[in-house]
Amino acid sequence: MLTQTVESYLAVRRVTGFELKSQGSMLRSFAAFSDAAGKNHVSAEVAIEWAGSAPSLAQRACRLGQVIRFARYIRAEDQRHEIPPVAFGSDNRPRPIPYIFSMDDIRRLVQAASELDRRNAFRGYTYSTFFALLACTGLRVSEAIRLCFQDITADGLVIRCSKFHKSRLVPLHETTQDGLERYLPRRRAYAPLDNHVFVSLRRRPLRPNDTQIAFRNTLEKIGIPRGPNLPRPTIHSLRHSFAVRALETCPDSRDQITKHMLALSTYLGHSSVASTYWYLEATPNLMRNIADSGQEFFYGGRP
Repeated sequence: MLTQTVESYLAVRRVTGFELKSQGSMLRSFAAFSDAAGKNHVSAEVAIEWAGSAPSLAQRACRLGQVIRFARYIRAEDQRHEIPPVAFGSDNRPRPIPYIFSMDDIRRLVQAASELDRRNAFRGYTYSTFFALLACTGLRVSEAIRLCFQDITADGLVIRCSKFHKSRLVPLHETTQDGLERYLPRRRAYAPLDNHVFVSLRRRPLRPNDTQIAFRNTLEKIGIPRGPNLPRPTIHSLRHSFAVRALETCPDSRDQITKHMLALSTYLGHSSVASTYWYLEATPNLMRNIADSGQEFFYGGRP
């Protein structure tokens, strides 16, 4: 049964650190479709038929792409599995251009967050601290939500078992440490029985959807420009903004650039330094710096 083969494949991939939630659902759906069609091995015809039932071309390409990767893996052990052709185009969509907040935007965002709830000042204090921490450290939202008191150390924040099941230490600037130290006494007094750094008015850990709603409400307060041709600001834009600002401070020499990129990649918890290099194309300033450096090198400047 192809269903059993899919489960074995997913188990192996997850051991290496991939969660494969949506991908796993798709492959299980494909396996059930193939089993119903009486196919115990990957059939290119059946795969295209299954993928073609998705409503949009992008979804069809995504579905078929998952089957192609699955088929390449299991065909190494059994040549009866067919590798489907790329019938709906590539499923590798370009990453959207990130929204990068200015320093003034972030200051206004943090201030507006502190005024989110006139009836309960603790909610505003929580989100102003939460957003400021994301902006100052580039943490993922999920990492900040999971922070517990014992994760705040003299050396920085201990981020435990994050994306790709990695843990890391995130050193903090002294101003960020001061901000957390001002917040923690109020936080402990509000919900002393919970160990999480950030809690809601229900005295429970923040939920991702809670943070998204609070962020959108805060954006409306400060009037961030929106438009069809502009990148969409999201709470994850705070992480993007941190990464871009860190790259803008990168030194000029080749050896220092390499060390800077590796350090930033480790700090952000990227699985590959290629994910960090992607930020080089995120803002006109960075692209202009790259162009200027390339021109200087071409005309005999320092490499």
